[in-house]
Parts: sequence; C-alpha cells; structure tokens
Amino acid sequence: MAAPIAVHLEFGGGAELLFNGVKEHHVTLPSQSEPWDMKQLLVWIQRNLLKERPELFVQGDSVYFSFGLFPEPQGELEYQLQDQDNVVFISTLHGG
Repeated sequence: MAAPIAVHLEFGGGAELLFNGVKEHHVTLPSQSEPWDMKQLLVWIQRNLLKERPELFVQGDSVYFSFGLFPEPQGELEYQLQDQDNVVFISTLHGG
C-alpha cells in the first residue's frame, strides 16, 4: 500500500478561476494500493478541488493546461508523484 503523500499544487494564467480564484493548494493525497501518478492526480483534482467548468480543465485524457513538475520528469501523465512534489498548472489560454 502506498503511503499518503503531500503535494503542492499551483494554478496560474487564469486556471485559478476554476478553483475559486485560489492559486495555491497544499494537499495530502490519501493512501492507495498503487503509487499516485499524474493521471490519478487529475481525477483527484476534478473530484476534490475543481469548483466550476470541468470541461475547461480535463476532457478524457486531454489536459487543457500546460503543467510542470519540478524537477521535470519524463512521461508527464505516467509520472509517479513523490512526497513534497510541486505541480504547476498554467492555462494554455493565458495569452502569454
């Protein structure tokens, strides 16, 4: 069983508007049978943090945001999250 992990999430470029204008979230993901990966994190975010317009966040396996993990891994959606990871989501519609 994978232990709970703490993750720092940041939303910018307008993405924070989907989360009541809150740009930073410090969350603890619960224990589960397999390690957390980005795909599972996206589902968790939709179910637990997203406040409006889910179609602007994720649709199927498509993410409407550029996201970064620091340090930057290979295979972003399959990346297994580590305790204390920082994940940053920037809207692809931010105009910059």
